[in-house]
Amino acid sequence: MVFLSFIQILQVGSEDAQMHTLFADSFAALGRLDNITLVMVFHPQYLESFLKTQHYLLQMDGPLPLHYRHYIGIMAAARHQCSYLVNLHVNDFLHVGGDPKWLNGLENAPQKLQNLGELNKVLAHRPWLITKEHIEGLLKAEEHSWSLAELVHAVVLLTHYHSLASFTFGCGISPEIHCDGGHTFRPPSVSNYCICDITNGNHSVDEMQVNSAGNVSVSDSFFEVEALMEKMKQLQECRDEEEASQEEMASRFEIEKRESMFVFSSDDEEVTPARDVSRHFEDTSYGYKDFSRHGMHVPTFRVQDYCWEDHGYSLVNRLYPDVGQLIDEKFHIAYNLTYNTMAMHKDVDTSMLRRAIWNYIHCMFGIRYDDYDYGEINQLLDRSFKVYIKTVVCTPEKVTKRMYDSFWRQFKHSEKVHVNLLLIEARMQAELLYALRAITRYMT
Repeated sequence: MVFLSFIQILQVGSEDAQMHTLFADSFAALGRLDNITLVMVFHPQYLESFLKTQHYLLQMDGPLPLHYRHYIGIMAAARHQCSYLVNLHVNDFLHVGGDPKWLNGLENAPQKLQNLGELNKVLAHRPWLITKEHIEGLLKAEEHSWSLAELVHAVVLLTHYHSLASFTFGCGISPEIHCDGGHTFRPPSVSNYCICDITNGNHSVDEMQVNSAGNVSVSDSFFEVEALMEKMKQLQECRDEEEASQEEMASRFEIEKRESMFVFSSDDEEVTPARDVSRHFEDTSYGYKDFSRHGMHVPTFRVQDYCWEDHGYSLVNRLYPDVGQLIDEKFHIAYNLTYNTMAMHKDVDTSMLRRAIWNYIHCMFGIRYDDYDYGEINQLLDRSFKVYIKTVVCTPEKVTKRMYDSFWRQFKHSEKVHVNLLLIEARMQAELLYALRAITRYMT
């Protein structure tokens, strides 16, 4: 099925030189054309930036040796039980000369990589808990210490693969036809859905007629699109008429942050990792917890005090030249990408909706923009969409087809893939902000 959809993509895009170039470059760099590429090709501009960044991280000159890079990819993907990515990088790790013994479990890897396990764990599940002490412990270890440049390279790899695991689960990506294992959406959701549905832009009958309650028709989902369009129009009119005070916007952020704690799915049960994945990380019971639960109070991360553009970008570029530029370009493409369409509507300004999605993710991570009115989020993002967003970003291994089907039912698969690009880049930036701020505090 996957193979057939790949052939069909090539036929459909036979006149598209950019698509062919991207496929050729991906195959030349990786020796394969994986299903992540086949799904991302819905958005060629983003895919080009993604492939360029990933190629630089894994294969070009940098502080870390090649086999370390792939092993770190394995460690990061394993934290989210993403066997698809783990298996890809196991093969790459061996191909570049990695020691097969390391694959028997993290305890068989060098102590230097084992020391990275704590940062991997916290960064993947509760990045707001990262402190300069985590950084100091890695840089000042009596033996097997990391250099600053090596650590920045490792942090970028960890955040890249945590986010890519979110994309893999969020789009229900299954293994290539020649691969064993892997996954798609968690069962029983896998029926009537496969990668060829996504790549061909097809909606199944079930998807178009049934929601999580089992009784929503195409006409109902049509009215949802119309209602969303109307809300966007009303919010723009309110913006033009008056602007909320700083105190009010701060209050709305706190309200949205608290409400995000109570967004969860009925499918939100524990997913036990398989041995072939869990052996690549320690403390398998450690997972996502809302940052304000059980009396914990994590100070709000104000972007005005530490942001990617003014602080993170320059730190990364200084310690790992050119990578800051590549990541920055990828962030900007994902954030600004638009075809000015919404479902059946054309010539639509979607900037308000894209910003709401991005800022909602950062809000869940305790990151606040002083110039944003968080009251807009509840107007634009309904509960089913919030459930999907939070699951993909925080616990991607729990994503189900029902969650995917239940939001934006009238939208095309390409638009839902676009949403996932926003989710993974916002997540990556949030993780980077916490890690890089801790590194900056250590350095100062």
